[in-house]
Amino acid sequence: MCGSDRVIDAPAFERCIDAGGVVLFPADTVYGLACDPDSPAAVERLYALKRRRPDKPAAVMFFALEPALDALPELGARMRAALQRLLPGGVTLLLPNPERRFPLACGPDPTTLGLRVPDVPALRGVRVPVLQSSANPSGGVDARRLADVAEAIRAGADLVLDGGELPGTPSTVVDLRRYEATRAWAVLRRGLVAPEAVATVLDPPPP
Repeated sequence: MCGSDRVIDAPAFERCIDAGGVVLFPADTVYGLACDPDSPAAVERLYALKRRRPDKPAAVMFFALEPALDALPELGARMRAALQRLLPGGVTLLLPNPERRFPLACGPDPTTLGLRVPDVPALRGVRVPVLQSSANPSGGVDARRLADVAEAIRAGADLVLDGGELPGTPSTVVDLRRYEATRAWAVLRRGLVAPEAVATVLDPPPP
């Protein structure tokens, strides 16, 4: 166990991830679980806590935009500009992944990467990426409060961070896989950020 903390401690979060632990933490949407995206053992534990099929993809989360852009140097100028307008925030972006980065998060399609950069000021000091998924049994209700997280998940996490009450609405999933080439995009799941707000960012009105 890495411990339990009612204060959102970024260094403790990072130490636990580096040690192969699973962290229960507050995002800007709902409570989530995080682990090292390159550790098969940690990813297996996270999926087991959720009772999630191992072939289902997850997202890779960074806690600031610049490290995310640095980790994906192959992104084109149009895509990078879109990320700078959308992030940080309550969206999960599906990106092309020609270099097949973070394969443990990609499930059966290694050419697609889910990216999250939440707006959580207390965790902006976390320098490492994490594989993240919502802190609920697969198919279950998202957790707005720490008390809403199933006891088995709370007990199985190595570090528990209490961020109080969250919005309780999951992230909006936006497919940007063809955006660089064609400016095409689609909202695959409605969530915290309204599709109209995404459209304003991705298809800004003419001056």
